[in-house]
Amino acid sequence: MSTSKPQPPRLADADHQLVRDKAQRLTRGETTVKGKLSALFYYVRDEIAFGFPGAGDLVPASETIRLGMGQCNTKGTLLLALCKAVDIPARLHFSLIRKEIQRGLFTGLAYRLMPDQVSHSWLEVQVAGSWRRIDAYINDAPFFLAGLTELRARGWDTGFSISCPNGNCNIELNLEREAFVQMDAVTDDHGVWGDPADYYASDKYANRPNLAKLLAYRLMIGQVNGRVAALRETQLRAEGKSSTMRG
Repeated sequence: MSTSKPQPPRLADADHQLVRDKAQRLTRGETTVKGKLSALFYYVRDEIAFGFPGAGDLVPASETIRLGMGQCNTKGTLLLALCKAVDIPARLHFSLIRKEIQRGLFTGLAYRLMPDQVSHSWLEVQVAGSWRRIDAYINDAPFFLAGLTELRARGWDTGFSISCPNGNCNIELNLEREAFVQMDAVTDDHGVWGDPADYYASDKYANRPNLAKLLAYRLMIGQVNGRVAALRETQLRAEGKSSTMRG
């Protein structure tokens, strides 16, 4: 009789029909890894609104497509699955990140009750034989610009899902010159993982909720997502646009 532990369900479900179809449609006509990656990156960045799903991190890539929203870990899971679906070598790199990254979104008691560090991830892709780090897909463009405005107005360098102490953060895909959105708030390194489910099942995972924490999260998350949506809408109004995003 086997005593091996059962494997958790894959979250980067690249073989799911919805994921495969989305990846193939997005990359149709692209013949290079960079071209395919760019198409996938900007879809995840801007068509998947930044926001916090009710299930926390444990959301399959296919479900994130249906939801149309996600945060660092769930958007990373989606981009990983999309890359795998079109044979781009990719992996997730997990770490801890200072809770200040969500300052201004989580407020009051909700922010005070957060642990000082939470589990975080970014994507790494192999292009021309080199692994390149990417985290600029996390925040959709209007939300990022609104968050950057809030940081500057408050004199903060970290908050609103951005860490930008040197003023050199941006949300464009640039494989030659890495520039990041959240990397300056990263602390401990938890290494690379082929599927996020393996990390979430490990002792390194810091976001594992008990029932009380999960209930509290679900009670507060509507208000947090409301703040995200309000920031996004402020930026879109300034640009003379209106939001169709679900986040």
